[in-house]
Amino acid sequence: MLEETELPNLAADAFERPDPARLAAAMPTHPPRILLLYGSLRQRSYSRFVTLEAERLLRHFDCETRIYDPSGLPLPDDADPSHPKVQELRDLCLWSEGQVWTSPERHGAMTGVMKSQIDWVPLSMGAIRPTQGRTLAVMQVSGGSQSFNAVNQMRILGRWMRMLTIPNQSSVAKAYQEFDENGRMRPSSYYDRIVDVMEELVKFTLLTRHLSPFLTDRYSERKEAAEKLEGRLNLKTAI
Repeated sequence: MLEETELPNLAADAFERPDPARLAAAMPTHPPRILLLYGSLRQRSYSRFVTLEAERLLRHFDCETRIYDPSGLPLPDDADPSHPKVQELRDLCLWSEGQVWTSPERHGAMTGVMKSQIDWVPLSMGAIRPTQGRTLAVMQVSGGSQSFNAVNQMRILGRWMRMLTIPNQSSVAKAYQEFDENGRMRPSSYYDRIVDVMEELVKFTLLTRHLSPFLTDRYSERKEAAEKLEGRLNLKTAI
């Protein structure tokens, strides 16, 4: 262990050594709360069909689920955050303990519908962070051969939103061939992968949801909070 004199840039008051005992926190017993987003407004939307299949699986895994309908959501910055669809989305993010994002791939990227939903969710709402520490699974559908452009982009966004993105993912190629006339997915390796992804999401959510405050507690933020507190105390002393 290094002496503090060997770390002159370290703020000793904000530094904490990770305590393994905090990993033994009591696990909650309520069903995992999972929010599902999809990235298409088409009537026959394959990303919505995949989302519905994922929701059925999550409910079979004893999760509580909510699917957000992006229809009517304004473009980012084209309406006030008090808009009902924006408030609905943000409230659902706060409610959730894990999320599933499913987007079509369009022009080699996620759709604007998908990106708009994510852009409406801020990193922080006052002292509350609506996505930090929540688990995330990413999936995509393609009209042609299998691709991973959309899931790769959503992984970047998930990291930026300070979410715990699980290792597994799903990409359904030629999605128009994978669903029947009722929008139900046919048996295939693509369906099996979606089962894998939802199973893994539930496991990671159960593993981390009660530990999120500990896992996302950061030295830099503790240091910033201490400096602000010190500034207020100094101000009072000066007055």
